[in-house]
Amino acid sequence: MPCSPISIDYYSDVLCVWAWVAQQRVDELQAQMQDAVALRYHCVDVFGDVAGKIATNWGERGGYDGFAQHVAHALNEYSDFTLHPDVWTRVRPASSASAHLVIKAAELAAGVPAGAALALAIRQAFFAHAQNIAQLPVLASIAANAGFGWTELQRYIDSGAAMAALMADYQGARLAGIKGSPSYVLDGGRQTLFGNVGYRVIRANVEELLNRPPDSASWC
Repeated sequence: MPCSPISIDYYSDVLCVWAWVAQQRVDELQAQMQDAVALRYHCVDVFGDVAGKIATNWGERGGYDGFAQHVAHALNEYSDFTLHPDVWTRVRPASSASAHLVIKAAELAAGVPAGAALALAIRQAFFAHAQNIAQLPVLASIAANAGFGWTELQRYIDSGAAMAALMADYQGARLAGIKGSPSYVLDGGRQTLFGNVGYRVIRANVEELLNRPPDSASWC
């Protein structure tokens, strides 16, 4: 067995529907494996320029309305997730970057678990309640409802510290060759799981690493 928890670098974009679905799997993995797994959360730039992404990927497939239908279809088989009918049809956030910035501010203010909790609240606000999470006043309201003081978060935003943390995530994702959201990087970058990966697959890969013989420098 390894001498320390298995580290998983988890990359996601807050506007990615599959990352919203994946949150349940991440939570279950932590609940079931507890101290055997250490999640490191990172933001990745997938919806940084939403209008550009829609024009490039969906311009000939119905634009925003076509993408909205795609998202609705993706969630059809997941009864635990509610999708507001206005998502992408009427409510179209310009970017995920402002939400990512606030998430990094929450991490700096109260720790990584707090940032992950705020990220989930922001995802729910968008997908379930059709709130425009690109807008800072909306994000301030979500943060307040999640127990964060906006003044404290603003301090990290104003100082540039939250932006620096966000750029570190974005640059780290590029260096790691991350292709999209969500992505799970294991074994020091030797293994990456990408996209709508089921819980059993994630757990099987983690258990394989836990049971691997101590034959490298990263093991005791």
